[in-house]
Amino acid sequence: MLISNGLWYLILTLLLSFQGGQIQSDYLSGKDTLTIAFTGDILLDRGVRKQIERDGIESIFDARADSVFRCSDIVVGNLECPATTLNTPMMKKFVFRAEPEWLEALRAHGFTHLNLANNHSVDQGRRGLVDTWRNVERYGMTAVGVGNTMAEAAQPVLLAEHPRKVWLIASLQMALEHFPYLPEAPSVNQESIDSMLVRIRALREEDSTAVILVSLHWGQEHTVEPTPMQRSAARRLIDAGADALICHHTHTLQTIEQYHGKPIYYSLGNFIFDQDRDINRRTCVPQVTITRDSVVVRDNLLSM
Repeated sequence: MLISNGLWYLILTLLLSFQGGQIQSDYLSGKDTLTIAFTGDILLDRGVRKQIERDGIESIFDARADSVFRCSDIVVGNLECPATTLNTPMMKKFVFRAEPEWLEALRAHGFTHLNLANNHSVDQGRRGLVDTWRNVERYGMTAVGVGNTMAEAAQPVLLAEHPRKVWLIASLQMALEHFPYLPEAPSVNQESIDSMLVRIRALREEDSTAVILVSLHWGQEHTVEPTPMQRSAARRLIDAGADALICHHTHTLQTIEQYHGKPIYYSLGNFIFDQDRDINRRTCVPQVTITRDSVVVRDNLLSM
């Protein structure tokens, strides 16, 4: 029986709603202290695929990072490839695809949320994006920055309610190659900075005690300094009410700065990748520790 695209998306939406309904419950219960760790880019293809096939999935993980994850309640990573059995590559220079079952190892090592608002989540097309979303949820994690429509993808994700509400906003700040902008179709979030400013101000007005974290996929690859435009945008987001910016894309560890006492990580660098130059091996796995009265961020600088 042939299934129309509309019905196919509806079926996947129902599956996602059913499978993901209990994902966040563990993080929404009462706690006096909450610790959230973030990582940069995770690639499970190309050279990493060869390593997995040769040495096994456990070979890609690092004991130092695992020790950080064990001290964290929530771990958010940027999944830089679709995880799908669908082989429907887009017409672009770099096209990635991971095996869905490899996501199980990410969950076993502590990952709870995977960001899909990046320029490789759509490498296997819109159906590959939705299938990746479904697989992330299937293996017990929550997908961030993706939705059945662009408006849904832009919605902040509630990471926790205790010791106070913690929101995460993830957005891709670059053009997608050969991927049409269809706001009513499944998409990753491409919300503009101006739109995010409005969203952050509304969250802050609604709850002055909430913690608002912003994760942007942006910047110039293989550079160690943000552009003046990025610095301006980051500071505007902090001024609007964001408590931290924790970003990625450049495959390098970029500037870490404080603005009005709020941290800005312009790019965390690679976490699991196949680029061997020293500039591409330095990374940061920051931990944000939240209580009712404080937000403390700790840098964990590593060479992977």
